[in-house]
Amino acid sequence: MRVLSINVGRPREIRVGDDIVTTSIFKSPVAGPVHVAKLNLDGDEQSDLTVHGGARKAVYVYPSEHYALWRAELPDVELPWGSFGENLTTEGILEETTSIGDTLRIGTAEFVVTQPRQPCYKLAIRLRRPDIVKRFLRSGRSGFYLGVTREGKIATGDAIQLVPGSESTMTVAAAAAHIRSNRR
Repeated sequence: MRVLSINVGRPREIRVGDDIVTTSIFKSPVAGPVHVAKLNLDGDEQSDLTVHGGARKAVYVYPSEHYALWRAELPDVELPWGSFGENLTTEGILEETTSIGDTLRIGTAEFVVTQPRQPCYKLAIRLRRPDIVKRFLRSGRSGFYLGVTREGKIATGDAIQLVPGSESTMTVAAAAAHIRSNRR
């Protein structure tokens, strides 16, 4: 398990029809070590703190394995790392094998897995696909949020060490399925 890309973005205003929307979903890969603070990565900033960011959603992880599936489903959409708004594009760590409460050690930082992602309409803006939020939710390929339990530095290529949480926690995949079933 390792980090393939570290992606950050600052708030920007974009026009959507007649409206101006502020979003930070446009993330770009960065090189070199990145400092992990309690509420985000250096160079990253959440736009709407009522639904994004905070201690339980400081860092968003998205498995690289999902990109091949999305590229097949969305051949007309360019999908570089960071396209789903993730801070960390990873390899070898999936929703089915990661549980809420697990600890991830990356570089000198430490994180706790807190919840699956539930995307908002800004994903549709980013990918220019009005149907993507429903497709994303149905796919089960949610990625997951991390809280920061120890600040430190991380870099692209760093190994990810997973330390299981308590035996009674549910996987991210099971948590996402539970949320989906309650939305109907």
